[in-house]
Amino acid sequence: MTDKIVVLCTCASPDDGERLSRALLAGKLAACVNVLPGIRSFFYWKGDVDTADECLLLIKSSREQFDALREAIEKLHPYEIPEILALPVLDGSPNYLHWLASSLRPESAK
Repeated sequence: MTDKIVVLCTCASPDDGERLSRALLAGKLAACVNVLPGIRSFFYWKGDVDTADECLLLIKSSREQFDALREAIEKLHPYEIPEILALPVLDGSPNYLHWLASSLRPESAK
């Protein structure tokens, strides 16, 4: 297993997705963010089933950056409770994993 993660986060619009992506990249909290528009979400909210058209962000980062990344999303996200789920990356292309690591801020810069 690697120390890399993929974080899932939904948002209401491509504009929100771009704004969050650029902030995470600027802070070197993410190496790459994919914004996938056009998803339809169904969920419980305040006791009722709700639905929304959203975008899904696939955020590539590391476990060391997760706390700062989570805090940044919570600060910038317009949702009351944004989805922030980190999934482990078991393995990957050595070249891609090296690039990912080199694109994040160093541990000592936290």
